[in-house]
Amino acid sequence: MKTKLFRLKFEGALASGIRALDAARTTSVGAAALFAGILPGPVAAAGPAFEPVGSYATGLTGQTSAEIVAVKGDKMYVSNAANASVDIVDISDPKQPVRLKRLDLSAYGSEVTSVAVGNGLVAAAVESGTEPGKVVFFSPGGSNLRAVEVGAGPDMVTFTPDGKRVLVANEGEPSGYGEGHVDPEGSVSVIDVLPRRKFSVKTIGFQAFDPDQPRAGDLPPGVRIFGSTRPSLDLEPEYIAVDENGRKAWVSLQENNAIAILDLEALEVDKIVDLGFKDHSQAGNGLDASDRDNAVNISTWPQGRVYGMYQPDGLAAFRIGGKDYVLSANEGDAREYPGLAEEARVRSVTTNDSFTAALRDNAALGRLTVTTKMPAAGSDAESTVYAFGARSFSVWDGETGDLVYDSGDQLEQIIAAELPANFNSNNEANTFDDRSDNKGPEPEAAATGVVDGRTYGFIGLERVGGVVVVDLGDPASPAIVQYLQNRDFAATPVGPDSGPEVIDFVPAHKSPTGKPLIAVSNEVSGTVSLWEPKGE
Repeated sequence: MKTKLFRLKFEGALASGIRALDAARTTSVGAAALFAGILPGPVAAAGPAFEPVGSYATGLTGQTSAEIVAVKGDKMYVSNAANASVDIVDISDPKQPVRLKRLDLSAYGSEVTSVAVGNGLVAAAVESGTEPGKVVFFSPGGSNLRAVEVGAGPDMVTFTPDGKRVLVANEGEPSGYGEGHVDPEGSVSVIDVLPRRKFSVKTIGFQAFDPDQPRAGDLPPGVRIFGSTRPSLDLEPEYIAVDENGRKAWVSLQENNAIAILDLEALEVDKIVDLGFKDHSQAGNGLDASDRDNAVNISTWPQGRVYGMYQPDGLAAFRIGGKDYVLSANEGDAREYPGLAEEARVRSVTTNDSFTAALRDNAALGRLTVTTKMPAAGSDAESTVYAFGARSFSVWDGETGDLVYDSGDQLEQIIAAELPANFNSNNEANTFDDRSDNKGPEPEAAATGVVDGRTYGFIGLERVGGVVVVDLGDPASPAIVQYLQNRDFAATPVGPDSGPEVIDFVPAHKSPTGKPLIAVSNEVSGTVSLWEPKGE
């Protein structure tokens, strides 16, 4: 555990850093270089300085809206989950978005979970509980609706770069476990949208990894299979990233702490990669584990005691030097259904014989949420705990799935530097230290894009809000460029933006202004914010 001396030094650094950051927010570089004295990792000396140019509000207060955003040209598509609708928004002037139509899709299912836009075609995923879901297609203006059936619980939809296919992550969440409950298979549906007169659907499942199949030994032992004994039921696709040629896809299996690599030419699962664990005893891998210490305490912990499961949500693919990489937002997630609830506090799963009383104190590790379903065979629940998520972004080798880089504790360090009075705030209340015991800033969204010939990553922080901009020019040593935040912590209700869920990067040639644009959907505030780089 870090000492009190470190905390005092850190608080002093924060005070001087905040004064500098406040002064820098109006400069072309923004906050980028000023993190250099605070963060342990690399910080870019320069880069695009994004600024907000416009905002759209759904007006659907009190329910999940503006969950997903997709932009092409002068139109923006925004999904509203509980309302089962998609808003079509004119952003020809990004400073003044105007809703053209609210498209009601309730006839196709109970909830719109995702939306994507391709070449003259828009696709929206609509789920119906544990029953097969649908992808509804329509024209950019919202006409000519047609639907195709996909797997259960379609949670994310995306077009391949050439626009010829749509990929759907069918999460297949159960109604519960045990008698009387239904646990559908997780899968990925591939929809060929050419020719337009006849769409065809191929659904890729995980049956080949079931114990009674010859290939079952290919499933790495570290992949978390703990709800059902059959991987085909237990693996739950969350998000999909596609390579620039449309030949390969990476699928986050969040609860399973794994990524599936798909061969889109053979239409099969090539491999499943066990992501392993993050060691929170290592320097630079600290975390603030308590919401009861009334302090910023980003600490490392005794060796062999605390590990983090990466459990990524959003993924984004990028290519550097002819090699594919995947950027992940390591949010973390626990299963909680009738018949299975895996989340518990460290204090409830350890004793003074296994963890010291000091470690089990609520101001130390006692309230940290961890799994009761041990992730690896032979794990000792009495001496080691595994927290949900890694509170970081990572870069993975696109071929092998090996970890190339992890940002360590830099995201929490940035929040402490920028927002000391609202460190690890929740997204529904302007609090201090409220989420330290449970996934911290909770990195949720990931996107990549090229600005002025250089590749950048964008990581959305679901709880405290905002987007971290990262220079990915060296995938083994990404550099933080900027932290974008459009939340007023004195506002009631929270906002203007809160709860970023998805980031859509729009390259200059597809943007209504001819400049790169990022659209950030915020499901708590029901808003989408639009950002552009300053200058030419």
